[in-house]
Amino acid sequence: MPNRPVNSDETSAAALQTGDGTRQLLQWGGTMLGAGVLAALLLQTLLGGFSPTGASTNTGWFALIIALMCIPFGGLLLALGLAKWLRNRAIARHRTR
Repeated sequence: MPNRPVNSDETSAAALQTGDGTRQLLQWGGTMLGAGVLAALLLQTLLGGFSPTGASTNTGWFALIIALMCIPFGGLLLALGLAKWLRNRAIARHRTR
């Protein structure tokens, strides 16, 4: 098999289409953010709510911890995924011109 020179445009276009992690960032960011919001809603509605001193039940404390971990981290993952998606879209649009 002869060695042919690799075109940098071909490799960067292939990298944008597959395996750059954008889909995974969006998927896991949305999932984690959703889990955090669900934990916060359950805390408020079914698990006794919370006051300035914390949650009122043991399960409420667990839901509060889950919400306080998942909402910021999931939001950051989702924001990064959206930024990568917008960047890939702009690169693809620029390339087609």
